[in-house]
Amino acid sequence: MRILYLTFYFEPDLGAGSFRNTTLAKELALQCRNKCEIDVITSQPNRYKSFKIKADSTEKKDNITVYRINIPSHKNGMIDQVLSFQHYFTAARKMAKNKKYDLVFASSSRLFTAFLGYTIAKSQKIPLYLDIRDIFVESISEVITNSLIKGIILPVLKEIEQKTFNYATHINLISEGFKPYFSKYQKAEYSFFTNGIDEIFINNKNKPNIPNERFTIAYAGNIGDGQGLHKIIPQAALKLDKRYKFRIIGDGGAKPLLIEELDNLKVKNVELLDPVPRKKLIGIYNESDFLFLHLNEYDAFKRVLPSKIFEMAAFNKPIIAGVGGYAYEFIEKYVPNHILFTPCDVDSMVEQLINYRYMNEERKEFKNKFSRKSINQEMATSILSYLKQEHPHHRH
Repeated sequence: MRILYLTFYFEPDLGAGSFRNTTLAKELALQCRNKCEIDVITSQPNRYKSFKIKADSTEKKDNITVYRINIPSHKNGMIDQVLSFQHYFTAARKMAKNKKYDLVFASSSRLFTAFLGYTIAKSQKIPLYLDIRDIFVESISEVITNSLIKGIILPVLKEIEQKTFNYATHINLISEGFKPYFSKYQKAEYSFFTNGIDEIFINNKNKPNIPNERFTIAYAGNIGDGQGLHKIIPQAALKLDKRYKFRIIGDGGAKPLLIEELDNLKVKNVELLDPVPRKKLIGIYNESDFLFLHLNEYDAFKRVLPSKIFEMAAFNKPIIAGVGGYAYEFIEKYVPNHILFTPCDVDSMVEQLINYRYMNEERKEFKNKFSRKSINQEMATSILSYLKQEHPHHRH
């Protein structure tokens, strides 16, 4: 038996998509070791312009083969990303064309990897298992403000979405906040395997903090419009003054906006660093007093559950999170020792931070419940269950 595994991001690339899919593909290969072959079709590392690393274009280990497609370099702009994805889409279809698969698995945040999976699964008349990490149509309709462009793009995206989700045999939603949106697609079976905490973080030896006169607040990850850091960090840093220092590690399309805002406000207590490998990141987290997370104030983000929550909650540090909707509820319910505020609310964040009594606390229960390893084991079993059956379009 042969499984086609589609993901745009894979190791050694950075980012949530890469971390999720690398570990899941390995677990899948482990569980079907003598029964099936897995072909992963992905791209060469391209998540960040400032994090350059080259990987083998073909890599085989046991029953898993990884094919990495070279894509044009991009600066995280929308047109850039469309072109690089188009390149991946075409090359992946060509690669899969002459092989016969029994199942297609696609992990997708921007809909098009899911659509790629659909085109291949449909042409081979085989089951399609989707892992949906974002509701692209909703996000894009908020990000694009030009009504003419919107009028052209949205109908096309909606049609792609309908074809893809109506064909899928199984859809996993990474956040239960997505549930209401998907109620219109009833052919598939559903699951809710969230992101999880990687072993590298679970096994981390947490250093207790003895905060001195100055607190360090760390953020690591994408600096895009979705994170809206330019709307919160410069303004908060200015109000917090010298007692607090922000360390921002990462890159992305909105980094210039953040830099511009820091310059405009003449902020001195914010340090910007390029993306780093995860081993180095653990050191940075351990040296920090607070870990920070923020999403921009878009309605679409009220449904998401950022993977950062899982990474940060593995440390004993207090978490500062500016999120809304489902993520807000999730942190309130599962993540003790936090400062929560609605996105872009500078005053609320600053006031809570100033009044916070500093403490470190291990989140044992959270680590047990959301270990990536156990989530992957369950999810891989769920994926493999579709190998044994004909193409059932289950009623949910």
